[in-house]
Amino acid sequence: MKKIYFITGGTGSFAKKLIKYLLKNRLSKKIIIYSRDEYKQLQLKEDNLINKNLSQIRFLIGDVRDEHRLNFAIQENIDTVIHTAAMKQVPATEYNPFEAIKTNILGAQNLIQSCINKNIKKIIALSTDKAAAPINLYGATKLTSDKLFINANFYKGKSRSKFSVVRYGNVMGSRGSVIPLFLSQKKENKIFTVTDKEMTRFNITLKESVEFVVKCEKMMNGGEIFVPKIPSYKILDLLNSISHKPKYKLIGIRAGEKLHEELITDSDSLNTQEFKNYFIIHSSYKKNKLKYKKIFSYNSKDNKNFLTPKELMILIKKNKDDFEI
Repeated sequence: MKKIYFITGGTGSFAKKLIKYLLKNRLSKKIIIYSRDEYKQLQLKEDNLINKNLSQIRFLIGDVRDEHRLNFAIQENIDTVIHTAAMKQVPATEYNPFEAIKTNILGAQNLIQSCINKNIKKIIALSTDKAAAPINLYGATKLTSDKLFINANFYKGKSRSKFSVVRYGNVMGSRGSVIPLFLSQKKENKIFTVTDKEMTRFNITLKESVEFVVKCEKMMNGGEIFVPKIPSYKILDLLNSISHKPKYKLIGIRAGEKLHEELITDSDSLNTQEFKNYFIIHSSYKKNKLKYKKIFSYNSKDNKNFLTPKELMILIKKNKDDFEI
């Protein structure tokens, strides 16, 4: 059955890929794009696939900070809300902490309240590895947002709304990430800059992240944090996949940056259920019939699946059109 989707942050890289996926697979009856940048909305309309399907797409200017606008934009006939809007750049959130709180925390609260008021059936919020044991403000705001969405299942009252979260690591080629940086340095014949030789990262492509979110939307019951099982890579393997015998200099880890990414902490693992291709972190307030006694940390360093330089090179070539350079 085709559904009506409402997407916050609707002109971001994930949202654009999601919109095209829904259109190509004929999953949507209507897609409502909610974002605050009119120019990016104009650019999105010029995409060939989206332009051909404008009859089933609505573009709304608005900010998740604006409770009244959000409450007016979300209507009772919407089936699923995908929340992607956020301040995501670590330096920007550290330098503008009040703004980060307004968008990532208060914006999440506004969306939750609007969805409960309008009795929306399914709401999925996108999270980040930085929300697991956060060491920067961005991670702390996203952890708070995750808690708001999960606990909304307990204070929603008689509303049918179900809230879940999808958490994954940095998307391959996303703005501000290492792959676009290395590609840019190679193009300009610069010496590569490496923060730490021991650094590892999870890897998920934009397409994989969209497919996982759509899968989670189908199976969610409310109250879950879904975590995909994805491969890792070593920073020097990544560098070797981009350049043969590269020259690089060490610059040290940036403020608020981790040496290794973590998606599930030791404490989270006590409430985590493992499946073949993903994990589900259940709320600690939910009385689960199953007891999960295995204590572990799902992080990029101890991951069982690492990409080789050759595999990374193939992935970079295959997904380069999605990179934000």
